[in-house]
Amino acid sequence: MNRDVDVVVIGAGFAGLYALHALREQGFTVATFEAGTSVGGTWFWNRYPGARCDVESLDYQYSFSEELATEWTWTERYAPQPEILAYAEWVADRLDLRRHITFETRVDGARFDEESSTWRVSTSDGAVTTARFVVTAAGSISATSVPPFAGAESFRGETYHPGRWPAEGVDFTGKRVAVIGVGSSGVQLIPHLADAAGHLTVFQRTPAYTVPARNRALCADEITLAKKNHAVLAEQKRRTFSGINLPMTGDAILATPEPKRTTVLEQAWKLGGNLFLTAFSDVQLDLDANELMAAFVRDKIAAVVDDPATARALTPTDYPIGGKRIVTDTDFYATFNRPNTDVVSLREDPIVEIVPTGVRTESGLHEVDVIVYATGYDNLTGALTRIDFRGRDGVSLKDSWADGAHTYLGLATSGFPNLFTITGPQSPSVLVNMFAAIEQHVEWIVRCLTDLRESGVVEIEALPESERQWGEQVEAAMAMTLYSKTNSWYRGANIAGKTQQALMYCGGLVDYRDRCDDVAADGYRGFVLTDAAALTEEEVA
Repeated sequence: MNRDVDVVVIGAGFAGLYALHALREQGFTVATFEAGTSVGGTWFWNRYPGARCDVESLDYQYSFSEELATEWTWTERYAPQPEILAYAEWVADRLDLRRHITFETRVDGARFDEESSTWRVSTSDGAVTTARFVVTAAGSISATSVPPFAGAESFRGETYHPGRWPAEGVDFTGKRVAVIGVGSSGVQLIPHLADAAGHLTVFQRTPAYTVPARNRALCADEITLAKKNHAVLAEQKRRTFSGINLPMTGDAILATPEPKRTTVLEQAWKLGGNLFLTAFSDVQLDLDANELMAAFVRDKIAAVVDDPATARALTPTDYPIGGKRIVTDTDFYATFNRPNTDVVSLREDPIVEIVPTGVRTESGLHEVDVIVYATGYDNLTGALTRIDFRGRDGVSLKDSWADGAHTYLGLATSGFPNLFTITGPQSPSVLVNMFAAIEQHVEWIVRCLTDLRESGVVEIEALPESERQWGEQVEAAMAMTLYSKTNSWYRGANIAGKTQQALMYCGGLVDYRDRCDDVAADGYRGFVLTDAAALTEEEVA
């Protein structure tokens, strides 16, 4: 059973870096492949103006190492892309990880060899690497997606996607620019583009609920306190719902009378950030409660945007606040008070086609020099199905998931032995602090592989029944929230033809952690384990 390495890790973002480090610390030989020229994953590719994390920087970092937590110092409440990328590069150097990473090399496919219980991983450089296990750290929000607009290939101007932004930047000075989409990337981009463009036209299908980030420089005292109490805070975060120590009141908005209700909302709005939703405990569970908070935000939009028609176009009315990913912004709504910026509501005036000189909607042609497709990603599954994984009997993962992703605990999938996924579909993933989700997954996977090595197991595979039961639990957990009341990428609704399903586990990080730990403690219940002796007996038979 010759092989090149014990484990292949796909991707060198924050998940891949920690997986590489943790596996190496346990004595596994590891090969990591990264399509980019450096580490960072999402933060390597998303270099667009205004790119910034929406989780506070003191939480958006590794917690497994006190040295990393105390030696690195963040400068802002919400770190910008360049600083996060610098952090990733610093971690890679601090832990001496680069020598195990092959850069500018994409994993094209991986085929499971049933005779040797190993994976043969094919990369874009023409090489094949053989490994007992494959760990995918390809990213939850990394597979860019642009709808198939008619005539898009005919456009004679420049086109960009936030997820593949040129490292050298783009000069928009004086140009006529179109931005299609107002998700997180679009909302962050638009104020910066308006500063430079001669004219900016925003094409919006669904208005976003966005709250002010209130970004600021971090104070010396809060940095010192965070470093001093790192170990305590890290352990507390491991036992929270979201992987963040949230300042929740515990009060229900429906049970809070006026004027206290508005006072609390105003305080949360002034504080800013996506923790606005945590001001009251029932907003994500009850439509009546949610409507009270949504109405508050709508009033804020109307107060900022001068033109009533523009304000109405930018105001969400037909889905719960938080039903789609909440967005944080800096001067997004105020940007539409500028004379060089306007919005086109695609519900009222749909795009008909892209033509050589611009974007044609039903009402006419919008001539532009640049189109920015801020149209999002094939989230959670796209980065996996775009790799040609072939499991038992040569079945592809893409075909296996044609009617929807099916996993056990979001970690493994039946028919694909020895393949593990970090923050993939049906795990808490993007609903919680990504660093907390990454660390939980990596630590569970590394513990699993260590246990298998010690017991002589060479194959681990999720059982179909385990997948079915877990899928039911994932759907049931989402049904208890207002995410189920909205068509969003949380359910795959942003990709035409994609099966709509609960793509994340909504039961919270601590509940999920306990479930995973219980499975491991029970001898990896729900998986079938095969040791080398059993495989030898099969070959002899």
